[in-house]
Amino acid sequence: MLHLHHCVSARSFRPLWMLEELQLSYQLHMLPFPPRAKARWFLDENPLGTVPLLVQCDVRMTESAAICQYLAATHPDAGLDVAPTHPAYGAYLNWLHMSDATLTFPQTLVLRYGRFEPAERQQPQVVEDYSRWFLARLRAVEAAVAHHEYLCAGRFTAADVAVGYALLLAQHLGLNAQFGPATQAYWQRLQERPAYQRAMAAQVRAAEDQGVPTTPAPETRP
Repeated sequence: MLHLHHCVSARSFRPLWMLEELQLSYQLHMLPFPPRAKARWFLDENPLGTVPLLVQCDVRMTESAAICQYLAATHPDAGLDVAPTHPAYGAYLNWLHMSDATLTFPQTLVLRYGRFEPAERQQPQVVEDYSRWFLARLRAVEAAVAHHEYLCAGRFTAADVAVGYALLLAQHLGLNAQFGPATQAYWQRLQERPAYQRAMAAQVRAAEDQGVPTTPAPETRP
């Protein structure tokens, strides 16, 4: 059994979406955000106090893009992986790493200094600078999907899930209004996927069942 520790619409949404795309059985363990402060017991499970935490037998993983790659690679028949022998393998890996290191990272600074910190510690200049950083780097997505439905290999892959979360986060931050037209259309396609919609519904349902607030993590205020 796969166990996923998750906060609503946090980076752990990437593996949740993957689990739904793969139609795997899993148990979803919901946590209040941020868990390191509001669920101190979780530090015994993950000393970082962050989500995701994916557990499967002896496998324990905490990096959302890596979990996407792991799930795709261990279920190759689903077609969400790209084999090392495929010409698009390099692009696939690049998108997986870019999704977090380049597209999500600047948004975490926008979140921290625009929303998560108390008013006296908020930094409008940081918010502005890193919003621009994110939007500038989103040009790579715009170029990739301007003439193709998905990012690489001519089909939907785990890379689209990983980058798709960065677009979801941008929507929570109100940055989606500045997406280019190709990125807007791409993001709409991703949201129309049944697995994306199931993942969205699953996290809310599980939060309600487990007595955890349903407020999306990016919408949290101090």
